[in-house]
Amino acid sequence: MARHNELGKEGEEVAAAYLAGKGYTIRHRNWRCGKKELDIVAQYEQELIVVEVKTRQETRFGNPEDAVTDKKIRRIVASTDAYLKKFALDLPVRFDIITLVGKESSFTIEHIEEAFLSPIW
Repeated sequence: MARHNELGKEGEEVAAAYLAGKGYTIRHRNWRCGKKELDIVAQYEQELIVVEVKTRQETRFGNPEDAVTDKKIRRIVASTDAYLKKFALDLPVRFDIITLVGKESSFTIEHIEEAFLSPIW
C-alpha cells in the first residue's frame, strides 16, 4: 500500500476513535454502495453525522479541508442519500469534516462541525 494510503487509513482510525471518545456512536466506516463511499457515519443523540476525513503530513500545499470541493460535496450528499434509503433512516443529517495533520500518532486534529450543507440541485 502506498504511504499516502496508509496515512489516510491511520487518519480514519484516529478520527473514529476521537468521535467515539466524544460520545458518538460509529455506525459505519468506509461504507460503500457501488461507487458511493462515506468515510465515517456516526450518530450523536438523534442526529446522523456524516464525516469526511482528510489527513495530511503537512499543510505546505494547503489545508486538508480545502480538498473537499463542490464536486466532492455532491458525491458525499448522494452517498448519504443512498445510505438513508438503504437503512430506512429518518434522521436529521449533519456533514462534518475532520482534518488530521502530522505523522502517525502525533496528529493535530480539527473537527469542523456543520462543515457544509447539502446543496440544492
